[in-house]
Amino acid sequence: MKKFFRGLLWTILLIIVSFSAYAWISGKTYLFTAVRYNFANIDDYEKFTNNTVAVSTAQPWANAANYNQIPYPDSLNTLLEELGTVGLLMIRNNEVVFEKYWKGYSDSSKSGSFSMAKSITSLLIGVALKEGKIKSLEEPVGNYLPEFKEGDKATVRIIDVLTMSSGTDWNESYWNLFSVTSEAYYGTDVYATATGVKMKDKPGTVHSYKSGDTQLLGLILEKATGQSLSDYASEKLWKPLGAEHPALWSTDKENGHIKAYCCFNSNTRDFARIGKLMLDSGKWNGTPIIDSAYWANSIKPCGIIDLKGAACDYYGYQWWIDPLNPEIFYARGILGQYIIVIPSKQTIIVRLGEKTSKIRERTVPKEVRGLIEWGRGEL
Repeated sequence: MKKFFRGLLWTILLIIVSFSAYAWISGKTYLFTAVRYNFANIDDYEKFTNNTVAVSTAQPWANAANYNQIPYPDSLNTLLEELGTVGLLMIRNNEVVFEKYWKGYSDSSKSGSFSMAKSITSLLIGVALKEGKIKSLEEPVGNYLPEFKEGDKATVRIIDVLTMSSGTDWNESYWNLFSVTSEAYYGTDVYATATGVKMKDKPGTVHSYKSGDTQLLGLILEKATGQSLSDYASEKLWKPLGAEHPALWSTDKENGHIKAYCCFNSNTRDFARIGKLMLDSGKWNGTPIIDSAYWANSIKPCGIIDLKGAACDYYGYQWWIDPLNPEIFYARGILGQYIIVIPSKQTIIVRLGEKTSKIRERTVPKEVRGLIEWGRGEL
């Protein structure tokens, strides 16, 4: 038995030494951070460096006369609690009609957005297009990023990365420590990671969800505007929309690049402002923030053939769409972060939490389906 444990100890030691040697020799030192933290959490902003998305004059939400008196089914509550929900908010007709918090969270508690940040980045592309800082979505990415100026990569357009059809070989694997997605999340040079991709398919022909595509959008925005993504988001979104609390947008290192595809950290009430902007056709209190045509295309299925060989009927410009109810669209994060917009009911639902259901109905997670039915008064 002693011999067995000695052998086991030497095996473990060999694995550690080999892993460390590989990380150093390959330059993939982010692996040490990835192993240390193991899995992503909603409070990861505490582990990363962050830029502040500043606020100006707050425009608080008003509570409705029937605040927290609308029906809230036990079945939905049970599902949400099983999935570790920390915050739930419903806005209807510009008033808060329901909110509930768990695990010590409140209406001002920060929680990670994960891929809801993709929808925010898309909005900023819409702003830059309206301002003429980006001339056209048909522009080559190489107009902004020199790594895309030559070879097959020179054919990639902004519209291709916007619709997740860049054709690059980005590996969207969240549980593989050696994947490029893990490197982007835990590494310290997201620019090199995002631009170091190779081409796999002809741009614009295959829809394949890639965080790297959104990161390219973020890098394009920084080049086009001459500002950090956080400063641009503050100036064009957070301040005009009257956010009550500064947000944090995680970076790859101190004074580094924003992780555009993830890691925008805020609270339920301020996230809901993104929903209101989209509910009101890209306008805030009647003032256009993004171009109306861009807004319309953002929530229109891109129709590009996906990896299953079907025309994509569930994704637009970094916004998800419910194929069963095409008027409904939503921002979505990997651990069940959602901003759901139901135009016919003038309703916005924000859910923040720690897990998502593995059950999908036409790409829509089980809890999103439940929240949609609740928001439409069908539960």
